[in-house]
Amino acid sequence: MSLFESEFEMKIAFHDLDPMDVVWHGNYVKYMEQARCDMLNKLGYNYYNMKDDGWAYPVAKMKTKFIRPLTYNQEVKIVTSLEEIEPTMVIKYKIFDNKTGDKVFEGETVQFAVLIETRETIYSAPSTLKKILGVKDEV
Repeated sequence: MSLFESEFEMKIAFHDLDPMDVVWHGNYVKYMEQARCDMLNKLGYNYYNMKDDGWAYPVAKMKTKFIRPLTYNQEVKIVTSLEEIEPTMVIKYKIFDNKTGDKVFEGETVQFAVLIETRETIYSAPSTLKKILGVKDEV
């Protein structure tokens, strides 16, 4: 069960296409980042909030599954779900075509919490994030 879920809509830009007139595979990473930032803003704990708390969440692992190509001017919805926050932040992504509802992409990122000052990996989420999600701090 997801801890938090959001939707982000966008239209595919011409500059994201490759010579085959479909979205170049590397741009899906950008779409995942846009949807992730949107989800964190909606959650109320974005990258600026993390930085203010002394934390960073670099991506350590990424999975992608390309189901159908995206094309110029195609309108899509990216459903982003926060699945875990400890010991890592796990976020899943699904991209759907707005007209047909067909799923065209699936992805996942795994991000480790790092203290900015020491660059030490911490296997616990910031208490601010836990509070927002209603997750109890372990004593």
